[in-house]
Amino acid sequence: MFALRSRIACFLVGGLMLVAGSAHAASADRPPALKALEEQGLTIMQEFKVGGGLRAFAAVSGVQPVAVYVTSDGNAIVGTRLNPKGEPMDEASLEELAAKPASDREWSQLEASTWVLDGKADAPRVIYTFSDANCPYCHLFWEASRPWVDAGKVQLRHVLVGIIKEDSPAKAAAILGASDRSAALELNERRFSQGGITPAKSVPADVSKMLDANLALMLNTGFRGTPGIVVRGANGVLRKYRGMPQGEKLDEVLGPR
Repeated sequence: MFALRSRIACFLVGGLMLVAGSAHAASADRPPALKALEEQGLTIMQEFKVGGGLRAFAAVSGVQPVAVYVTSDGNAIVGTRLNPKGEPMDEASLEELAAKPASDREWSQLEASTWVLDGKADAPRVIYTFSDANCPYCHLFWEASRPWVDAGKVQLRHVLVGIIKEDSPAKAAAILGASDRSAALELNERRFSQGGITPAKSVPADVSKMLDANLALMLNTGFRGTPGIVVRGANGVLRKYRGMPQGEKLDEVLGPR
């Protein structure tokens, strides 16, 4: 998940990461060990009560909620607290204090990105997908989603990137530069087997900036390839799917038929 610097004592105990803090320097408000974890990429969200002489903090590593437990002597343990039956004890707190806020932030970033609407704007189920105009698996997802999209149940919001082939940025530019972006995207998909949309002769600076921003967002959202699909669960927490969803996963992504 992340590596701690050598100056911090680090041990694995029963699947938990133990970070030695400076007990003599600990303050009642904020244990020093938390700073060490933040320097390694962990985001501390909020403290919650667990008892047993521990202080507990809901945190996020990338997009994954994790718990940090700080002992009375200043050591921090990163991992999952289990009850005597071996069941996780703090999942509800982590969802409420870490997973939901992190999901809200990422969803807002997706909403603010440059995307192309595929479907009715008032369709109740919104799905973001990082797509490349040359990606065969993006095309398969487009095809598979037609019954839901055509029925007005789902709207796909394609966050275009240009990474698959040399002309991917130019094809994205042809779509993003069209007077009707949705129609241009549909043209690309319906002609996919014939090579898709005709690439733009050049990629304007503003479109290049859009594609760079979309790629950065894709990477920050945890995807390294297309399609990268994001949908919001009933509990508000984001669910992410890498690649073309298969079988039951497709129904899970697109919702009830």
